[in-house]
Amino acid sequence: MTPRRSYRVGGGAAPYIFVAPFVLLFLVFSVYPILQSFRLAFYATSGPQDWSPVGLRNFAFLLQDPDFHKAVTNTLTYTVATVLFQLPLSLGLALLLSQKWLKGQNLFRLIFFSPHLLGQVFVGVLFAVLFQPKYGLVNHAYAAITMNPANITTKWLGDPATVMPALVLTSLWMYVGFNMIYFLAALQGVDQELHEAALVDGAGTLARFRAVTLPAIWPVCQFVLVTSTMGSLQLFELPYLLLGNTSGPDNAGLTIVMYLYQNGFASGDLGYASAVGWTLAAGMLVISLAQLRMSGGVGKE
Repeated sequence: MTPRRSYRVGGGAAPYIFVAPFVLLFLVFSVYPILQSFRLAFYATSGPQDWSPVGLRNFAFLLQDPDFHKAVTNTLTYTVATVLFQLPLSLGLALLLSQKWLKGQNLFRLIFFSPHLLGQVFVGVLFAVLFQPKYGLVNHAYAAITMNPANITTKWLGDPATVMPALVLTSLWMYVGFNMIYFLAALQGVDQELHEAALVDGAGTLARFRAVTLPAIWPVCQFVLVTSTMGSLQLFELPYLLLGNTSGPDNAGLTIVMYLYQNGFASGDLGYASAVGWTLAAGMLVISLAQLRMSGGVGKE
C-alpha cells in the first residue's frame, strides 16, 4: 500500500504575498499620514513646500485662541446634550419595540432606523429647510405645541441662542434609531428565566429592569456611550451644511473639527490644523478612558 504524501500548508512566502497588499495600503494610507501629521504639528505651513519649524508654538497658540475655546465649548455642550438625551431615548425605543404585544415591530424598527441611512449631508440640507422661519415645518410644529403663533417666526439658525438646540434636535432625529439597534440586539440576550424568577419574587417593572435587564445589557451601554461621545466630538458635516457652510452667528455652531478645517484648508496652515487634530485626539483618548473607568462598576451588582 502506497503511503500518502503529506503537504505542508501555508509554508514559504505565500502567506506574506497575500498579506502584502493590505500591509502596503495600511502603511501608505494610514501609518504615513499619521506620522506626517504629527510632524506637521510642529511646523507653520502656507503650502506644500513652505514649512517653518515652530516647535510647540502651534499648541501654545491654540490654547490662547478664543475661537478654539469657543469650538471646545460648543463641541462639549453638543456632546453632553446628545448623549444625555440620545441614549435614554434609544434604550426606551428598544424596550418598547421589543415588547411582544406590539404589532408591526419590524416596520417601526425600519422607520426609526431609516434617518441614519440618509447621511449627514442630506440631513443637514433637509433640516436647513425645516428650520426656516415662517415656512419651515419645525416652526409650524413649535407654534402649534406652544399655542403661540409668534413662534412661527423663530430663527433657529440665525440666533446664537437657538443654534445649538437646533443641532441637538437634528442629531437626535438622525441617531436615536441607529443606537436603538444596538440596544435591541442586547435585549435579545437577556435571560428571560431571570425575569420570570424576579416576577415570581414580586419585583416590579423598574426593579426587574434594574436588577436583570440593565446588568445584562451594560457592556452594550458602555459601547454606545463611548462611540456616541467619540462621534459627537468629531462633529463637522452636520453643522457645516445646516448653517450654510459657516460656523453660524457668533460662531455658535463652531466645532473643533470645523475649526481644524477652517485653519487647515481655508487658511492653508496644515501645521496648525495638525496641532488641533492631535489635541482633539488626546482629548478623545482621555474622555473615553475616563468614561470606561467611571462606568466599569455600574450594572455589576
